[in-house]
Amino acid sequence: MTEENSKQEQTASDGRGVTGIISYGAGNIFSLTAALDRQDIRYEMIYSPDDFDKYDRYIIPGVGHAGAAMQKLQASGMVTKIRNTSKPVLGICVGMQLLTDFSEEGNARLLGITPLKTRHFTQDLKIKVPHTGWNKVCSQFENELFKDIPEGTYFYFVHSYFIEFNSTFTLAFADYGLKFSAALKKNNFYGVQFHPEKSGEAGERILKNFSEL
Repeated sequence: MTEENSKQEQTASDGRGVTGIISYGAGNIFSLTAALDRQDIRYEMIYSPDDFDKYDRYIIPGVGHAGAAMQKLQASGMVTKIRNTSKPVLGICVGMQLLTDFSEEGNARLLGITPLKTRHFTQDLKIKVPHTGWNKVCSQFENELFKDIPEGTYFYFVHSYFIEFNSTFTLAFADYGLKFSAALKKNNFYGVQFHPEKSGEAGERILKNFSEL
């Protein structure tokens, strides 16, 4: 038995202390699970609402098209579970965008956790779209997700759509032709537009901090 299989069997009993990764067919999660493994963060995949409640926290991954991702999430049957949970939830990239009310990508209604919109980087800004590469992230205020991460740390982004800056819900911001939400928070819901699993030590610190909420 491999070490990875042994780890997964140890976490399979009741889900306590385990992060549930919501699997709804919206992207390759290999780099995310590899980062969780490196940090010894216990996780399991959630494929149906029947298994949702036994976990202590949740990650919503996602790449690609926000509208299509929302359709897949609805098809999974887990939308109501996500909206109603009081446990910590972390949306990553498109997973963060799903926490907003609306996306210009497909003119789609999303989860509506925050009353924000996901908008497209327009060519009028004279910037290259998609926004790809490392960018500096600045916290709005001291918070548990960015604990022990120096101010102005660089994280890795790949996205053509951004969540509008809002002083109430923006946890941290970045600038790419305009100021946008690099991370958000509302109650128990968190989101990061960058890819922590591809952002080296600082990104893995984000995942570790979330696992300790």
